[in-house]
Amino acid sequence: MAITNTAILASDTTIYTSSGDSAITTIIVCNTTAGSLNLTLHAIPSAGSVSTTNMIVNALAVPAGDTVSFDQEKMVLSNGDFLVAIGSGTGLSATVSTLAV
Repeated sequence: MAITNTAILASDTTIYTSSGDSAITTIIVCNTTAGSLNLTLHAIPSAGSVSTTNMIVNALAVPAGDTVSFDQEKMVLSNGDFLVAIGSGTGLSATVSTLAV
């Protein structure tokens, strides 16, 4: 199992790119600011781009100092598939836990 940590910007931020077949076991997003921020996530196939058709979370409010965890469902990414996060401001950080399959 491996983890990656990424600061999420207020623009398209790649938080994970698969280099082979990978199972996403958990995505944890922490709000380190004193105000609520919104989080949007996309799961994008290799060579794809951000669009409403690959959005998996839409403007989820993450309260100040709070953490959200996406661990109920697993997702398998093929080589080159990637995850993009967008915050409504700076101050969100993502930890992605993966397992090679």
